[in-house]
Amino acid sequence: MPNEVPTAQSADVDFAALLHNEQARLQAQLTELGFADHGSGLSYDSNFADSSQVTAERGEAERLATELREALDEVDAALKRLEDGTYGICEVCGKPIGEARLEAKPAARRCIVDAAKH
Repeated sequence: MPNEVPTAQSADVDFAALLHNEQARLQAQLTELGFADHGSGLSYDSNFADSSQVTAERGEAERLATELREALDEVDAALKRLEDGTYGICEVCGKPIGEARLEAKPAARRCIVDAAKH
């Protein structure tokens, strides 16, 4: 039924599990980069000869951590929508988001039509 709003588990897809798995994956990546719990990132040896390389790598790690945090915020918001019963409803048009889209992108906030517009 393509126009039904997905629930935590619709058909054969457990959206809550998908979101929790994505949440854990993103948190693990932040931890690996040294940015878990808003840490300051990887530490570098102060005797490292190429400080410009360290600066470049630190900047890249900070950019990646920002992207990971934004993705984590999206997943957290999707989990909140799941709790509220608004998960799977397009924030633009109010129509159900297709299960295939949610399976591919569990934190999706817009249906495919509105996502293509923005």
